[in-house]
Amino acid sequence: MKLTNNTIFITGGTGIGRGLAEALHKLGNKVIISGRRQKHLDATTTANPGMDSVELDISDSASIGAVAKRLIADYPALNVLINNAGIMLIDDAAGKIDDQLLTSTVTTNLLGPIRLTSALIEHLKKQPNATVIYNTSALAFVPLALTAVYSSTKAALHSYVLSQRHKLKATSVSVLEIAPPWVQTDLLNSKEEPRAMPLQDFIEQTMKLLAADANEIVVEQAQAFRKNPGPNESALVTQFNDSMIGASPQ
Repeated sequence: MKLTNNTIFITGGTGIGRGLAEALHKLGNKVIISGRRQKHLDATTTANPGMDSVELDISDSASIGAVAKRLIADYPALNVLINNAGIMLIDDAAGKIDDQLLTSTVTTNLLGPIRLTSALIEHLKKQPNATVIYNTSALAFVPLALTAVYSSTKAALHSYVLSQRHKLKATSVSVLEIAPPWVQTDLLNSKEEPRAMPLQDFIEQTMKLLAADANEIVVEQAQAFRKNPGPNESALVTQFNDSMIGASPQ
């Protein structure tokens, strides 16, 4: 991916989203962040003069439509979309799944990125060089049983990435996937978790991989998970989940 001279829209203005926004902003790109909490957006843009923000509820199709129209009108050079926003909640796949948890997780993590990309894709295809990035998870490949719905949405999003990349292969739009390991963010209160990867380390390694033109951005800590799917995948899934009992991973 070309890391300079872009106009970039990022969903989710905290955690990994903020880290990517600030790293790309420092390279001179025009960066617009988004989220539901204007106070958090203001804190980020104040700390990074020149960065803009837009309120967006990624779970609301009307909000997505309105923001997409605004972006196209206000930022005609927009050529990079980073689908980063997501939620992660504990569920119980062995029992009754709360319907609100199920609906909100699927709507936010899966429908949201697909809807937003769909709303912007024709604009992006008109750009000489454009990129769509999806932030999935290492849990797309080795699910965490404590967050079965979250893991499932990330696996589904990975599948969608593969299809969209194929469909856009003859266009100016590249489709990339970032699959983070457990990172120290607000997801499940992991900021102080010593077993999680420090956010700054993750951002630094991710930026290096983005510059290397990889389709999949998988840092070393996530490589074993990415390589696991196959006929013998259950062994690592079992080992991982047994080790995570009582933990709070991303």
